[in-house]
Amino acid sequence: MKKSLVKYPFLTKDVEVYTRENGHTIVLAHKEGTLVNISTWVKTGSINENNQNNGISHFLEHLMFKGTHTHKAGYFDKTLEAKGAIVNAATWKDYTFYYVTLPKGENNSNLDLAIELHADMMLDPVLPEEEIGAPFDLNDTNVMDKRERHVVIEEIRMRKDQSWTKVYNTCNYNMYTKHPYKRDVIGTPEIISQVTRDDIMDYYKNFYTPENMTTIVVGDFDRDEVLKKIEKEFDFKGRENHPAPSHQPDLPVTETKYIEQTSHINTSYAMFGWLGPKANDLKGTICLDLISLIFGDGTSSRLYQNLIEKLPEPVFNMINSEHYQFKDGDNFFIQANFKPEKKEEALDLIKKELEKLFTVKITEEELLKAKKKTKSKFAYSAETVSEIGENIGYYMTVCGDLKIIEHYLNELENISVEDLENIIKKYLNLNNAVISILMPEVI
Repeated sequence: MKKSLVKYPFLTKDVEVYTRENGHTIVLAHKEGTLVNISTWVKTGSINENNQNNGISHFLEHLMFKGTHTHKAGYFDKTLEAKGAIVNAATWKDYTFYYVTLPKGENNSNLDLAIELHADMMLDPVLPEEEIGAPFDLNDTNVMDKRERHVVIEEIRMRKDQSWTKVYNTCNYNMYTKHPYKRDVIGTPEIISQVTRDDIMDYYKNFYTPENMTTIVVGDFDRDEVLKKIEKEFDFKGRENHPAPSHQPDLPVTETKYIEQTSHINTSYAMFGWLGPKANDLKGTICLDLISLIFGDGTSSRLYQNLIEKLPEPVFNMINSEHYQFKDGDNFFIQANFKPEKKEEALDLIKKELEKLFTVKITEEELLKAKKKTKSKFAYSAETVSEIGENIGYYMTVCGDLKIIEHYLNELENISVEDLENIIKKYLNLNNAVISILMPEVI
């Protein structure tokens, strides 16, 4: 087993990273206190889906809690929550992760129990038919089954009624040509209603492999004991690894792409979207974070000051910018909620503010303030075991290397106004933007 050490900023001891012979990675991080966090990050999400199984990663996440050959459905949650645990999971484009945060207990008894149950869930899910629910015809109004299949379909339907989801999904879909990122992570009712248990189990076997799993434990514990415990409980029994799929990152659009839709709403929404650098491009990713803070984060940002605070007549109800990080390329968004009758003015104002990013130089004061805010956020993320676990999982799974985190603060400190200007010119041209608009239906 290979061992490496990572100097994680704001932690008092190096993080230990172990790579087992089968490819399974174990990460142990020290954080003083009585709470511990155990998580396993799987290198799969919608990035490994296609038009036939879109949503299967998220569906499987639900079903992983439905029992193993050792423990019935509900035992995992009930047992750990009785110990004061927070138990949950999440699926996104590049990953699916499962976590438990709880008091470590006397002589680490709760920690040991959590590792046992967590490993059992990760390695031996039954995916019982009676929990999944039978495939069915969406047009059959007589189906009253409330199994997990129907829970997920209801979740999809609820999200599709959300205005921001509609705007984002349209923008996201049109930013890509072939890359799997274009699909909605949660999938469609049509697919979820028909996918079989065999389909789901095949997907599990293909992607829940040793090389695709990183198990992370954060807290105050004996590292040798916990390492041995994880090695013992995470017995893959010779499970094979499979070649990891690779995808060619898409190129951005070369002229502005505009899509307008209508819905039964009373207000209007806009989203401008761009493709950016890969998440493991540390400098480029930090630059986009800083630009997002300066341009559209909080009441002191340019967008808020110029388009809400200083406008003589209200046009926007809210406006901000966001930066999402992904393995095969980040996304940068401007999102706004505006008055329907002022659509043309709203779009023109956003475009003018975007143009000012190119023409009105970012000041040293703006950069310094954004750096301080970023450093504070980074320091805060080292305050709790759950935040540390999530940060480690992100760097290991999305960036592919926790070692990057050692250089984060130096990279942040050394970024200049010129660096930000270069990133703006490279990625945020209006010609490379997709614009998604949602307007009220005309009655």
